[in-house]
Amino acid sequence: MARYIFITGGVVSSLGKGLASAALGALLQARGFSVRLRKLDPYLNVDPGTMSPFEHGEVFVTDDGAETDLDLGHYERFTGVPARMTDSVSSGRIYSDVLEKERRGDYLGKTIQVVPHVTNQIKEFLAVGDDEVDFMLCEIGGTVGDIEGLPFFEAIRQFSHDRPRGECIFMHLTLLPYLAASGELKTKPTQHSVKELQSIGIAPDILVCRSEQPIPEKEREKIALFCNVRKEAVTAAYDLGSIYEAPLAYHREGLDQAVLDAFNISPAPKPDLTVWQDVYDRIHNTDGEVKVAIVGKYTQLEDAYKSIKEALTHGGMANRAKVRVEWVDAEIFDREDPAPYLEGFHAILVPGGFGERGTEGKIKAAQFARTRKIPYLGICLGMQMAVIEAARNLAGLEDAGSEEFDHEAGKKRFTPVVYHLKEWVQGNEKVKRKVSDDKGGTMRLGAYDATLKEGSRVAQVYGTTAIDERHRHRYEVDVTYREKLEDVGLTFSGMSPDGRLPEIVEWSDHPWFIGVQFHPELKSKPFDPHPLFADFVRAALETSRLV
Repeated sequence: MARYIFITGGVVSSLGKGLASAALGALLQARGFSVRLRKLDPYLNVDPGTMSPFEHGEVFVTDDGAETDLDLGHYERFTGVPARMTDSVSSGRIYSDVLEKERRGDYLGKTIQVVPHVTNQIKEFLAVGDDEVDFMLCEIGGTVGDIEGLPFFEAIRQFSHDRPRGECIFMHLTLLPYLAASGELKTKPTQHSVKELQSIGIAPDILVCRSEQPIPEKEREKIALFCNVRKEAVTAAYDLGSIYEAPLAYHREGLDQAVLDAFNISPAPKPDLTVWQDVYDRIHNTDGEVKVAIVGKYTQLEDAYKSIKEALTHGGMANRAKVRVEWVDAEIFDREDPAPYLEGFHAILVPGGFGERGTEGKIKAAQFARTRKIPYLGICLGMQMAVIEAARNLAGLEDAGSEEFDHEAGKKRFTPVVYHLKEWVQGNEKVKRKVSDDKGGTMRLGAYDATLKEGSRVAQVYGTTAIDERHRHRYEVDVTYREKLEDVGLTFSGMSPDGRLPEIVEWSDHPWFIGVQFHPELKSKPFDPHPLFADFVRAALETSRLV
């Protein structure tokens, strides 16, 4: 059975908690242990896929088609362990499952209560797959004291008592604010946060304290004394130049050793941090720099494109180059010429999105990249906009557009070169969808195979003609227009195995112009950059040397 590490947060950002979880998972792996990371989120949405990126940042998609919290992206990037549907759950999903059981009669007419029914459902979730790994790291979303999180805190309290002694520990992340006026770190928020945890029956074994300043020995002793933890278990989390420095930084602070000590694992294997030392070297020792414009419509919240930004960083590592990402609001190009905004960039990326807002600007960005011979990567909607641009400006379909925009407007305005996907093959089954279906979990989700055209650029980039990538979309380029578009030079270089769904398009007469219907950023890692992003940055470097 797995040993459980429950990770809770005080006054600390979700990124801090997710990053600590991911870095700790990487450190335990470096010592030879197997790990799995889980996220328990207190929000009531049953399906994160229905949430606006402005509300919750990026929706991360797993191979098995789960739409999850963006922290699972951190977990995958740091550990290389593919996340799955059973690695993330929300309050909404827990309550929905409990109510479904009640309606089926599983509770035999009992009154349904938070304790024991909701907490038991959470505990069932926690126990899934615990015989597969050495350590199960479970992050509780939100902060201690949030009313939405109380059932989760009660569930992990019960869970730790149900298990044999010594199989569960609690790690708590807090903030040590620095008051510049008095020149001191304040420990009171940490003390109160721990007191709040203790009031609900949970005593942390390890404290991870976020701090801008070094923590003096006297303050560590004070925190240990008043929070009832060993001084060695008070570890610091300082601000870093890159999140990928976190495993080395936490190891220097002794976090992984504190965990092993809490479980009485001694002697413990020495960590092999070669991979992370190489990652650190690639971040800090670069041979060039490129500027990449991300032309999107959620640019006010960078977390909406978290995996894309990280994948570009990984592509930079593969080329020992620094990637400077700048966010460009696509709606600006609805009114203005894109040239003044895009001329200084070495590459352009147009990401996914939903709805018509900003799409005309994305089409202009694709046209600018095509005509100016600037490397272009279109992802999901970014591919569809590139196809619409080609249809309008080269293939004679001046009113080309997407059914998505007509459905949103409630009237027909476009020739739909992009249509609502009503049927596709998943495994050995045929999946059918209607426009009127519920929004949650009804897209083409998860990993699907694609066949690449021999001799195409993408086949060269991947080094194979058979790939599988993760999808998240309702609308698809209509293969009916393939011949008309290929006649003007837009190659359909990747197709679904049955030949019905376009997966990749590229301009053969362009230095580097690729659109993909899937989301390659979701599978990129710092120690294993995705080939598309690695080659995209390489092409941007070539452009930078020509300027």
